[in-house]
Amino acid sequence: MRHLVVFEDHFKLFRTTLDREALKKLYQVLTLIMVVKNVPAKFLKAVKGRKGLYEIRCEYGDNIYRVFCCFDEGNIMILFNGFHKKTVKTPIEQIEKAEYLMKKYFELKNGNHE
Repeated sequence: MRHLVVFEDHFKLFRTTLDREALKKLYQVLTLIMVVKNVPAKFLKAVKGRKGLYEIRCEYGDNIYRVFCCFDEGNIMILFNGFHKKTVKTPIEQIEKAEYLMKKYFELKNGNHE
């Protein structure tokens, strides 16, 4: 079983932008990720060219949502920023934000904060 940890408030703020049904769907995907050993790429996929960064994938109706995350100590998944995907390509600023948050998380964890 995986454990989910929310880093800072980015995921919490994203969550407030979702309507009730979309939020319910997102929680179903998060629950699946917590309990299924081999999560299908439909729900969790590594971000190409970004070592250690993953995206949680959720679709509800015509809407597509993404939440960036990484793994720590095996079964701990750290949740970063999320967004409503409106284009085919993931916006680079969202990926860069997630990379920054991942770096910051590990720096704080390892006591290397500035």
